[in-house]
Amino acid sequence: MQIILISDRLAKAKSVNLSAMHLVGLALFSLALLCGSTAAVYWLTLRYAADFKIPVLQQLVVAAQESEAERARAFVQQNLNAMALKLGEMQAQLTRLDALGERVSSLAGIRPQEFRFSEAPGLGGAAPTLMPPQNLSLAEFGEKLALVSRQVENRNDMLGVLEAQLFETAVKKKLLPTMMPVEAPYQASSFGKRIDPFTGQWAMHEGIDFLADIGSPVVAAAAGVVQFAGFHPQYGFMIDIDHGGDLVTRYAHLSKLFVKEGDVVMRGKRLALSGSTGRSTGPHLHFEVRFRGMAQNPAKFLASNPTTVTAQAK
Repeated sequence: MQIILISDRLAKAKSVNLSAMHLVGLALFSLALLCGSTAAVYWLTLRYAADFKIPVLQQLVVAAQESEAERARAFVQQNLNAMALKLGEMQAQLTRLDALGERVSSLAGIRPQEFRFSEAPGLGGAAPTLMPPQNLSLAEFGEKLALVSRQVENRNDMLGVLEAQLFETAVKKKLLPTMMPVEAPYQASSFGKRIDPFTGQWAMHEGIDFLADIGSPVVAAAAGVVQFAGFHPQYGFMIDIDHGGDLVTRYAHLSKLFVKEGDVVMRGKRLALSGSTGRSTGPHLHFEVRFRGMAQNPAKFLASNPTTVTAQAK
């Protein structure tokens, strides 16, 4: 594009050549100038709208403020909804944690009231002096909430493992023959070497003899499966119970049996009535504990049960 300039002061006309780049630059400069002017007018209008008290401008300012406040409220509400959802999950976890804690305390033999799972621990202390109190920001509060949630999940997992271990221990205890098989005032013959009442020679007595009248109830010293229930030439009517782990208890010289082979019996279940069958000099119960076929001293098992000690003391 060529522009010709004509003036009275000039001896001749002067021409100016404008290329396409000059035109584009001029257009962009004009547009930038227009936008800057508009923004300046808009800012000045909003800045001094309250001073001039122009109704239209005041309405624009109020609308802009309300719109900004609405966006802020929506943002806060969205974060509160997310935190409320997380809080609901934590409350459900705490409910499960309370129930799990009660089961664990019960397995451990501790009263649940001593833990007070549903009560918050007491906290306190003097007001901080070195650092002034500061409010938590929304982001910091969210981080703290997420941290507490992870800690609750970890405690829940740890208590779950502890419950499994305590349950396994409780089951194993129930499978140990620690319950008195018969109510007897004292033992007629203990475990170990003794003079055989039939031969008069030293012999190994592989169990404990409890003095019991004929017809006294004989119960299972621990839970298990009946391995044998029948007559033996020396033991008379007898019962063997397998408690698992190669541990077997034997009840001999019985007068009447109430169980058969293959029966599953619980700890304390009535098995038979005492008697004097087989190689016996009088009414009593012969009680044995065998591990992998080897006779063990039953007193070691019975002594681990406090009620057994009390019964023997009577």
